[in-house]
Amino acid sequence: MALSVEIEKQLGDFRLEVQFQAEQETLALLGASGCGKSVTLKCIAGILTPDAGRIALDGVTLYDSAAKINLPPQKRRVGYLFQQYALFPNMTVRQNIAAAVRDRSRRQADVAEKLRQFQLEAVADQRPGQLSGGQQQRCALARILASEPRAILLDEPFSALDSYLKYQLELELAETLDRFPGPVLWVSHDRGEVFRNCRRVCVLDRGRSQPVQTLEELFRAPGTEAAARLSGCKNYASAVPQAEAVLLPEWNVTLRCGRAVSPQVRRVGIRAHHVQPAGPGAENAFPCAVARVIEDVFSTIVLLRPEGAAPEAPLLRMELDKAAWRAVPDKSRLTVSVPPEAILLLES
Repeated sequence: MALSVEIEKQLGDFRLEVQFQAEQETLALLGASGCGKSVTLKCIAGILTPDAGRIALDGVTLYDSAAKINLPPQKRRVGYLFQQYALFPNMTVRQNIAAAVRDRSRRQADVAEKLRQFQLEAVADQRPGQLSGGQQQRCALARILASEPRAILLDEPFSALDSYLKYQLELELAETLDRFPGPVLWVSHDRGEVFRNCRRVCVLDRGRSQPVQTLEELFRAPGTEAAARLSGCKNYASAVPQAEAVLLPEWNVTLRCGRAVSPQVRRVGIRAHHVQPAGPGAENAFPCAVARVIEDVFSTIVLLRPEGAAPEAPLLRMELDKAAWRAVPDKSRLTVSVPPEAILLLES
């Protein structure tokens, strides 16, 4: 099965232009708040109608502006897990699940199976308002799967849960999705959540989708600053390409990159854990003054000002193991280095 999406949608001043294809996989839609992730899901589910484009699932056209096809939501066979679950408040757990079963002759057996699968038998006759957040999510997932969907859409499925419950339910959801035989779209702005549960990702930035890439590619070569920020990179600086190096004028530093630098590169990103105290003969080494030290739970964050940096230049963030920072002899000034392969080259 495959889900193909190529749509445009104008909502006031916001314009959505997305294009991607998901195979039998869990594909992440990753982006900052307001970038169009939820709008994309609603267009796929049939809740919103795009202005133009095409959506197809398993060879069936769900929407095609040119052919004037626009299937209603109930005919799309798409399961949508909303952030707040959207359970029927006046129905019990059993009734919520039963409402999704298509074949009436199998309704009682299917509901019993889903109650067992999602450990809801003890609360089967309770209403959503009587359930915990985790039980509500299990009920919503059971209802979705009872409808026999060809694709599942997850809209930030853990946003309403505390951290411990989120961890438990994430494990359960991953097991459920491993058995699902169709495409799953997982919308999130949490890179850790995406990294643990998805293999490929489509980054959305201000309404526009970037090409689908693997998680490894996103972290190794994000390509744009928006993608780099979503991957967790903390350091950025303006860059001037110089053959196989970049000049960073704000920091008054030139760094070798170990590969040709495209003339289109305008910024670089440097992950905080790739900034390290320079050893003897280290490449890309430069002196810095320590501006601030922040003790985190498991690491020490050191904010550095490269020697000769412009007054308005951003500080360089370095994250070290606590023992490694204790071993630094001079905690007011030190020389650091960045491996050439760790420099993220970002085009505008």
